[in-house]
Amino acid sequence: MRSKMMGCREEHQSTHGSVLGGKPNHCVIYPPKSSIVAEELERRNNDWFVRTKVASDLMVQVGDFSFYLHKLAMVSKSGYLNRLVFAKRSEGHGQNGGNLKIVLDDLPGGTNTFESIVNFCYGFKVDVTATTIAPLYCAANFLEMSDDLHQGNLISKTEAFLSFAIFSSWKDTFKVLKSCESVSPWSKDLLIVKQCSDAIAWKASTDPKAFTLGQNSNGNLNIGESSDTWWFQDVSTLRIDHFIQVIESIKRKGVKPELVGSCIAHWTAKWFSSTTFVFDDPTIPKHLTQKLQRITIESLINMLPVEKNSVSCNFILYLVKLGLKMQVNFELLSKLETRIASMLEQCCAQDLLVKNYGDKDTTYDVGIVIRVVNAYVLLAMKNSRARLCIVGRLIDGYLTLIARDINLKLIDFKLLVDALPTNARSCDNNLYRAIDMYLKAHPSLMEEERASVCKAMEYHRLSEDARQHAMRNSRLPLKIVTEFMLLEQVKMARSISATKSNINPRTTTQTIMKMNNKKCLEKGFIAPQKEIMLIRKEVENMKMQLNQLQMCKLKLQKQVQRSCIK
Repeated sequence: MRSKMMGCREEHQSTHGSVLGGKPNHCVIYPPKSSIVAEELERRNNDWFVRTKVASDLMVQVGDFSFYLHKLAMVSKSGYLNRLVFAKRSEGHGQNGGNLKIVLDDLPGGTNTFESIVNFCYGFKVDVTATTIAPLYCAANFLEMSDDLHQGNLISKTEAFLSFAIFSSWKDTFKVLKSCESVSPWSKDLLIVKQCSDAIAWKASTDPKAFTLGQNSNGNLNIGESSDTWWFQDVSTLRIDHFIQVIESIKRKGVKPELVGSCIAHWTAKWFSSTTFVFDDPTIPKHLTQKLQRITIESLINMLPVEKNSVSCNFILYLVKLGLKMQVNFELLSKLETRIASMLEQCCAQDLLVKNYGDKDTTYDVGIVIRVVNAYVLLAMKNSRARLCIVGRLIDGYLTLIARDINLKLIDFKLLVDALPTNARSCDNNLYRAIDMYLKAHPSLMEEERASVCKAMEYHRLSEDARQHAMRNSRLPLKIVTEFMLLEQVKMARSISATKSNINPRTTTQTIMKMNNKKCLEKGFIAPQKEIMLIRKEVENMKMQLNQLQMCKLKLQKQVQRSCIK
């Protein structure tokens, strides 16, 4: 590298730190002597002139600016300009004493970069920094300013400082990479983006104490709050195409998948507005914003690390929400939903909370949770009941978190309640709590609507305290309260009957019948009349008990109706 730096005096500032703030590394390039002696390059409005004793014979237009130059100075160092000048002269241009005109519309870096090139061609020193070196290097390659034309030409001079800036300083690596945005695809073809990505990946995979990160105004190292995530903030400033390349390089370096997943989540949070989900890039025309959003989200989904637990459940739900809004590729969206469905057994209820921001929307997006639970049910058909119950408790817990939302529609609440199979719940206490909270937040529901909400709740899956609370709960529909009271009476009657006798009357009857039938078969004749009468008496007793239970049910219904009227 040192041999390439001859003729380039570096004035390096040791300020390798955050992308924001600090003085950049600085290099002064001293070119070889020019064939034309010039005093200076001066600007007059949109025109640039070289002050020299020789009249200008070449006019180069770059954008809205015109440079009045000399062919000898320019073509001696630029193979591209040499060919253009030769072609123009062959066509007869500039033969009548006027300036030969060349238009460079596609020059990387534009007017500012070409000003530096003109200074170099006329032997003036050129100041470059990490922010300007990439466009200047791309422009030098565009104009074919190689050592084949002139020893110590601009390509070799800029390449030396470019390599130094990329690999020596964390801050300057990002400045170089950010400057590449204005000179794509040249920066990609010349591998500047790849070099920057590899440098960032190497440093991100290294202990930050192993190299200088720079200092803040207090003189302390800018390592950040976490030794693992110190690089997130700077990486999140990158444009999506550069971010993808950096993430690919970081993966190749073997950085832990959970750190890669967290970095992707950090970038997403920074570039997408939390309130409107609009891609935050003012340089993109509005008519292209929607398409860019969709492509960006698809790229984020594709770059997610595949390792288990490398990405949080909440972030995947957030991507599902963005994907639905931007109408991303259906297969990608299904893949994402399947992935989160397979994670549900390790999630907690808070992980399922993804906020909405519309005035009439629910606080949290319930629709994406319903989609994910439906995807889980399809995957979990062969799962054990214990695993189903884990997800059942998760969904019941989630229902308690969203039940108080006044904007939560009945159909969405019911869809979530009914999404899981009946064997996914071993206890309905949390479900009852969520239903009670929902009924309290929605007092205008009709009796039929309240009854439909309660259908999934079963008496035998409630604890004793929950049953007692339900029978006194005026928010529950009359039908459910009556049913619970009746079942409670039946339970009490059975308990009393069991206390009086440990033998079930029905069992006694069956035993007698079996014994008598056995005797009849042994003796070869029909059961005596006395035994038949005993069986009839047992049947009559059972009918009386059923009638008493029916009367009890009617009385309970009347009592509940009177209490409701009061």
